[in-house]
Amino acid sequence: MTAHWQPAADRLVSGLKSVFGNRLKSVVAYGAHVEEHGDGALSCLALVTSMTLGDLEACARMSDGWRRERIATPLLLPEDEFRRSLDAFPLEYGEILRAHELVFGASPFDGVTIDRGDLRRACETQIKSHLVHLREGFVEAGSTPRAISELVTASAPAFGALLRNIARLNGSDARDRAAATRDGARLAQLPDAVVTDIVSLERPAAVNTTDAAKIFPEYLAAVEQLARFIDAWHG
Repeated sequence: MTAHWQPAADRLVSGLKSVFGNRLKSVVAYGAHVEEHGDGALSCLALVTSMTLGDLEACARMSDGWRRERIATPLLLPEDEFRRSLDAFPLEYGEILRAHELVFGASPFDGVTIDRGDLRRACETQIKSHLVHLREGFVEAGSTPRAISELVTASAPAFGALLRNIARLNGSDARDRAAATRDGARLAQLPDAVVTDIVSLERPAAVNTTDAAKIFPEYLAAVEQLARFIDAWHG
């Protein structure tokens, strides 16, 4: 059965071919659509052999059409630049590697690995930035339940990503989003209840705003535990 996002991906490929011709080497879809999790714009990575300002101008002329079709601006990269930047963006590329579907060309990930040292440093930055964000956001909320609720709900997707990155750092190869999230929570020894509550907020309609505000203390404690975990981690 054809995935619901496939027609949009095919139209994206057709447009990119008109710009890059045989310089277009690979297109992969990734993110919420591939995982049947959410209904935002379709995300794709496109690798080419070379890219000029003229190519970017041609793509710019198609951007309004992409928006109308709920296609996010594709991540356009020369192949060699992609491989050289794995150390700079280990979390972002790692998430694409975890769950993606090849749309066009040869798989760009054959032989691609992400160094665990790079991944560990990026995880530490991500976790501690998240912790600072929660603390500052709570102070700025001024003890207003609605504002605290909005803080918790808005940050829930990033919390899930933290857990999946912890799982990847520890060698988990779970492709399923929920399984990878659970693996990370288990490895960091986080309470099941708070993880379930926070991750459920990635679908805001599932939990009301009062519940989101009430779970802030446990949420903050869980992120503090993640910070302690990454500080003590040894591969």
